[in-house]
Amino acid sequence: MPVIGYLSYTSPSERPTLLAAFLQGLEQAGYVDGRNVHIEYRSADGHYERLPSLVAELVSLPAAVIAATGGEASGKAAKAATSKIPIVFTMGSDPVKTGLVTSLNRPGANVTGVSLISYELDAKRLQLLHEFIPTRTTIGILVNTKNPSFEHILVELRVAAQENGQKLMILDASTEAEIESAFSSLEPQHIDAVLVTTNPFYEGRREQLVKIAERYSVPVVYPWREYSTIGGLISYGPKFTESYRQAGLYVGRILNGEKPSELPVVQATEIELLVNLKTAKRLSIEVPTTILLRANEVIE
Repeated sequence: MPVIGYLSYTSPSERPTLLAAFLQGLEQAGYVDGRNVHIEYRSADGHYERLPSLVAELVSLPAAVIAATGGEASGKAAKAATSKIPIVFTMGSDPVKTGLVTSLNRPGANVTGVSLISYELDAKRLQLLHEFIPTRTTIGILVNTKNPSFEHILVELRVAAQENGQKLMILDASTEAEIESAFSSLEPQHIDAVLVTTNPFYEGRREQLVKIAERYSVPVVYPWREYSTIGGLISYGPKFTESYRQAGLYVGRILNGEKPSELPVVQATEIELLVNLKTAKRLSIEVPTTILLRANEVIE
């Protein structure tokens, strides 16, 4: 059976819905793990520096295709390791700007995948906070500075904050303890609200983030619907699970003989805005009608 190398920044068990979506896409292309294909999983467990050695293991198997999931770092590590084995990435940033592909329509070489454009949406999330609570102008940005994309994220956020009249405070967190420490620093730093940036580590800590926001009674904007459905105030972003289904489908199509260089990078086109009215009421926030009218889903 052909081998698929599944490379991830965090353990797939932390994000079971994403793995399920990947397997669904793979099955749509005619492949089922254990039946006609074998998947080898390699996880960096939240340590970016482990990715190169993990992908080297997958190359030596050899894997027929490598699914580089969990962001830019996984894709770059896979591309640096092999120019022959096809690579399918999932990432939040622009794959052209990061150098993974030469163009979206004709990726070239052995790399293609799915771009969630989520990092580019952080500025819009900041604008949503401004519209939601205009009097709260000191915003904490929860970011994992070990993420290779974090500088790019902050550049766009600073521009947006200046336009909105907001002041940004960086909250660096790459462990559960650091998340706790970041939120405990909100009051001493007079932080009014928080923006959670896109990061695989945070996605695996959704419940912790939503519960700690409730404990500190702070309004938070999140990147995915999965946060709002469990109590997060507001979320704005593409359908995360759909990106992994598309990645699984691309892996299957490559196994069926298609070339990654001829498979256009899939870009997220449907952006969802979710508002949790129960959480807004608990925070004594009156949701603007303009936001309610634009929301794809209002949770009551």
